[in-house]
Amino acid sequence: MFPDRLVEGYRDFLTGRFADERARYADLAETGQSPQIMVIGCVDSRVSPEVIFNAAPGELLVVRNVANLVPAYEPDGDTQHGTSAALEFGVQALKVKHIVVLGHARCGGIRAFADEASPLSPGDFIGRWMSQIAPAAAALGPRDPQDEVGWRTKLEFASVELSLENLMTFPCVRTLVARGRLALHGAYFGIASGRLLARDPRTGSFEPVGQSVPSRRALLHCV
Repeated sequence: MFPDRLVEGYRDFLTGRFADERARYADLAETGQSPQIMVIGCVDSRVSPEVIFNAAPGELLVVRNVANLVPAYEPDGDTQHGTSAALEFGVQALKVKHIVVLGHARCGGIRAFADEASPLSPGDFIGRWMSQIAPAAAALGPRDPQDEVGWRTKLEFASVELSLENLMTFPCVRTLVARGRLALHGAYFGIASGRLLARDPRTGSFEPVGQSVPSRRALLHCV
């Protein structure tokens, strides 16, 4: 049976948001979508880009995977490229103007990698997927066994940086960025605090959006 929670939510949607924005939905159905912003986020149910950014229907093109990772450009081989296909669609077909890689605190994928967790299934899909961040982890240097939480937080930030670097391995992205027609952004969301940090492209540091800048220690403890 279809989940009762979804039936109830759908009913609320029909009488609430859909009723209020019916004209917008009708226009989107007739003219198609033309979002200016693409967000690459995590599948984590606590980190919904549409909710965090209070987005209206058609405003955001959202791609979600474990730990908000962007694989490096790899056109050959038999691997299926879900994230790469979505990126191609957003950049080439919809011509988005911005791509935001949205990381977050207490990421389960990052923790699975850091803890070297046992596979959840014979396929070990999570383990193989998360192996992509090995270079970012290595760049952080030796781990402090007395501060595992701090190390995982640093890795959460580093994985956003890695995804931004991998975006630039896609020829179409690299070309459009060079021409000033596409901008890449890194961001980080604290689940408990609700704080959003955005990466400063000049310094590489993550700073609060719409708030005064705290100390570096505060930035690394945006939970």
